[in-house]
Amino acid sequence: MKVRAKGGSNGLAIGGSVSAIVFFGTVYSVVYDTFLDTSNPLLTHLPHPLHHTHYFASKRNWLNVLFTKKLWAWTSAAFFALFFTSPPSVRTKSRLFKFFLETAMWLLFTGWFFGPSLLERVTASTGGECVVHLPSGAVVTIPSDYCFTKSTISPATHPNLFTAPLMLPDDGWAQIPRLRRGHDVSGHLFLLTMSILFLSEQFQYSFASEVSTWPQYHKWAVVSNFFVVVTALFATYTTSIYFHTPFEKFTGFALGGGRIRGDAPPHL
Repeated sequence: MKVRAKGGSNGLAIGGSVSAIVFFGTVYSVVYDTFLDTSNPLLTHLPHPLHHTHYFASKRNWLNVLFTKKLWAWTSAAFFALFFTSPPSVRTKSRLFKFFLETAMWLLFTGWFFGPSLLERVTASTGGECVVHLPSGAVVTIPSDYCFTKSTISPATHPNLFTAPLMLPDDGWAQIPRLRRGHDVSGHLFLLTMSILFLSEQFQYSFASEVSTWPQYHKWAVVSNFFVVVTALFATYTTSIYFHTPFEKFTGFALGGGRIRGDAPPHL
């Protein structure tokens, strides 16, 4: 018996699920004051106020460290496993092109765009300042180029930045500065939304193929894709509750959801 997917309705269902999670998570974060303003330089370097009682409020939780921060690696592995085990009829060049296009978007927004990434440029253009946090708790603003190049700052390597005696941290102290105070678009929600929509679109091809029975290895590839999507949905939930201001979450979600949809799978 062949299983046929309804691509349009499935896409709307997944998009609606992500939208609902972000919306209700954001509302919850405002009503119960659970979110951390990650653009505030006086707060962002500190542990989340709820990290002792809410496990996923800690940036060191396994979901953030092992999954969300490495999400495009998980997405790439899931996609290639699905693509190369798919029936030949749906193993198309357009799917590969779509993956590389999505990868390029990920790199441009979060890694490099002729220098700083697009998200860094947004932060800088909306009043962002490059800062370091001293062990004393003081926040020192330095030229933005140090953030754009991700340079490691210390009194030994950059003595001109620490001219006041009270500013000198302990020997051996060093830090990579970060952009703060501007509009810090949620890079997590941008990438989570993009990954969920992309992978959900991709495994529809398996249901749309003419093959009535999948080989065992393709079944595992579909299950792997489903696992990544479900985990990403949960990560979307925790991010919406604990991190970023409401507008920063909205812009991250909107950017991730504004991706270009690929060709519809056949027979949908």
